[in-house]
Amino acid sequence: MDFDIDRSIEVLSATPCALFSMLEHLSGDWVCNPIGEQETWSPFDVIGHLIHGEQTDWIPRARLILAQGDDLTFTPFDRFAQFENSKGKSISDLLDEFTKLRAQSLDTLRSWNLTEDKLDLEGIHPELGRVTLRQLLATWVVHDLTHIRQIVTVMAKRYDGGVGPWKEYLSILK
Repeated sequence: MDFDIDRSIEVLSATPCALFSMLEHLSGDWVCNPIGEQETWSPFDVIGHLIHGEQTDWIPRARLILAQGDDLTFTPFDRFAQFENSKGKSISDLLDEFTKLRAQSLDTLRSWNLTEDKLDLEGIHPELGRVTLRQLLATWVVHDLTHIRQIVTVMAKRYDGGVGPWKEYLSILK
């Protein structure tokens, strides 16, 4: 499928509701504990990461591209800021904050009435070099889907040993 702004907004709009429905009423055992490798994030960590992205990544970078000013280089994104920013908050706090921020981001995105020409405007990623607005927005969608997959994988792996021989049929545990 080629990039389509309306199809992208469908996924970006659905993400907060999907995560809220999945996580809001679960115990801390499900949402606050990573499993396995030290690098694994808990669902709580992922929601904090998504919040940080709403605040500092997607719309701010899109604004920079659309402004086409003298410096088109994005501010580097801190992929680990959530560990400090989420301290003292509950999963409900994070889900509410993410839902509110995402709605604001989508209102902004819709207000731009982006044309094909605008989607082809470029900015400069500090590691990847020149990128288009179209690529940034497509990445936002895939980023959401990647973290939804990450959340359900971490949750499924909590029962890795409990499923017994059915593990053979459960690709999420492989």
